[in-house]
Amino acid sequence: MRAISVADAMAGRYNNFGLLRLLLALAVVVSHAFSVATGRVEDEPWFQTTGFTLGEHAVNGFFAISGFLVTMSYDRRGWRDYVLARTLRIAPGLIAATLVVALLLGSAMTRLDLRSYLADPQLLRFITGTLTTFKSATVLPGVFEDNPLRSPMGTVWTLKYETLCYLGVLVAGLAGLLGRPRLALAMAGLLLLAVVLREVVTPDGAKGVETALRLPLIFVAGGLIYLFRCRVTLSLPGLALALVAVALLSSTPLYKAALYLVTAWGVIVLALAPALTRWRSEPPADLSYGVYLYGWPVQQAAHALLPAMGAFALFWPALLVTLAVAFLSWHAVEKPALALKRRLLRGS
Repeated sequence: MRAISVADAMAGRYNNFGLLRLLLALAVVVSHAFSVATGRVEDEPWFQTTGFTLGEHAVNGFFAISGFLVTMSYDRRGWRDYVLARTLRIAPGLIAATLVVALLLGSAMTRLDLRSYLADPQLLRFITGTLTTFKSATVLPGVFEDNPLRSPMGTVWTLKYETLCYLGVLVAGLAGLLGRPRLALAMAGLLLLAVVLREVVTPDGAKGVETALRLPLIFVAGGLIYLFRCRVTLSLPGLALALVAVALLSSTPLYKAALYLVTAWGVIVLALAPALTRWRSEPPADLSYGVYLYGWPVQQAAHALLPAMGAFALFWPALLVTLAVAFLSWHAVEKPALALKRRLLRGS
């Protein structure tokens, strides 16, 4: 059977990007059930077997999808529409989530009286730090003081890397690199080499350095799949073989680089492979961003209220609340922002 290219698959009516984003966001919530309860990511089974938590694997998938779709967005829109589209997709939901957590959830959960809480300078520092520098370790006054981890919004740190990658696409587009995919491929090769060299020289080095290489590389790999969409093919059997190869490399310095590249290609295969897109599988509402933003604070609140309950006992009620809040976020904030984006783009 002839392998289909990414470009051919994109011409089809349906894809699984929305469904995959939702599943990845839910995987992050599952992963955080462990760290919220114990404060130790090392307690998660996926970390013990793969070196990364399920949440980290999910974030990797997010960045691969984002690299593919954001590069496509710039290629089709141009820089002005691209900036507007990226801003209206990220900012409204983040601003709303930050204010909801700081003013509503924080006011309900703090040990301080309401007047003292609202007057505490740490409240303003939390809001400004979250919205300007995506600080995920900033705490709220008197909130979650007995939890293993006190941070109310522990997932926003990835938005810093997401935003930097968006800026990277903008710069690359303005510099003409997106029209010269081979040059972009060579630059990605240098990033890949840096990942391998880190594993050779300092395999147990700082986690921050690993993350600063991992997420941009996966994002760039997703973007390159779009740029070479006429040459990159989709194969479910090929993906299975690639995962086996990654497992065989697990004890070598090539493991992480191989894992990142296979992840990037793998999520595009799952999103576009005709065998998986024959029936419309897109969810009616895109809850992924809301689930990602609100999952952590909801789980933190659940643990603070019922600290004696285990991670799995708290997971299901926390998940239901998260989905409900994400539904409200989609309909009250994100969907109207996207509608505004469409109106502004039509008028430009």
